[in-house]
Amino acid sequence: MKPTSDRVVIKSAPAEEKTSGGIIIPDTAKEKPQRGEVIAVGPGKKDNPMTVSVGDTVLYGKYAGQEVTIDGKDYLIMREDDILVVI
Repeated sequence: MKPTSDRVVIKSAPAEEKTSGGIIIPDTAKEKPQRGEVIAVGPGKKDNPMTVSVGDTVLYGKYAGQEVTIDGKDYLIMREDDILVVI
């Protein structure tokens, strides 16, 4: 995959299975993760080079990005502006 412009491809971290107290969370109550690993980075815009790179772990907005499934794996494609912080 090679994203265009200032887009980034992210593989989401798995949803939490248990709470910190040990309570198992059912599938219907699991929240969408807001953390993931950068898989691919576009070239950036003319005046704005990309600040994230492949392999970075990032936090992003709850409803950010477009979900896609490629070869049975789920990914998010979003603009670099939707990334809140690099961990």
